[in-house]
Amino acid sequence: MSLSRRRFLLLASSALATPPAAAAGGQYLAAPGALSAGRWALVMDTRRLARPELRESIINACHAFHNVLSRPGPRQMAWIRQQDFSSVFTDQVPPVMPAELSSRKILILCNHCANPPCVRVCPTGAAFLREDGIVGMDFHRCIGCRYCMAACPFGARSFNFEKPRLAAVHPAFPPRTRGVVEKCTFCAERLAAGLPPLCVEVSEGAIVFGDLQDPSSPVSALLTENFSLRRKPELGTQPGVYYIL
Repeated sequence: MSLSRRRFLLLASSALATPPAAAAGGQYLAAPGALSAGRWALVMDTRRLARPELRESIINACHAFHNVLSRPGPRQMAWIRQQDFSSVFTDQVPPVMPAELSSRKILILCNHCANPPCVRVCPTGAAFLREDGIVGMDFHRCIGCRYCMAACPFGARSFNFEKPRLAAVHPAFPPRTRGVVEKCTFCAERLAAGLPPLCVEVSEGAIVFGDLQDPSSPVSALLTENFSLRRKPELGTQPGVYYIL
């Protein structure tokens, strides 16, 4: 066995054992230069996400980094996926609208609500709301009851039916055990290391992330200058993901 292969197996096996830099309660240990905010928010410019190859690259990058086994079928898992405008904004579709907009593909993920119903129904605290607005997941506390999946009005959560895989494991974010619920975490592990969410990094500027409570932040500027929508605002969950049309 070569040294490089030995090192790979060592990294992979250790990644399967514990989450990366994870502290108790599903939080991550902040490194020097960690990113912080009063209320994190994500803004997607759907006009700039019109290219199918860009959307696919964002989805693939997220799933590859987080070791999400996403394949077609009733047990498909997805931290981020795409749907037609009319399927995403079912309650906000006007009777007459441009054909391009009605068929525009929209990337959807966990909305990191300020009033998250998934957190309220979780019996173990595996789903929790951080002070910075991120709805986190403690995979070690999840018992797979799926109450949070039933409570989420956005279908943002997936149940993991699969065993952890050694092959193609990204050591920076180990696979979860079978029988837990998964979802987007706004790349909390990257924020703790001073890095933006991966979807933002690979989006070529089409996805912007920042502090909604900071008037000078990029997300505040974009939302001030552009018309945007949030999903199902009438439910009162206060989503943290905005879409520019």
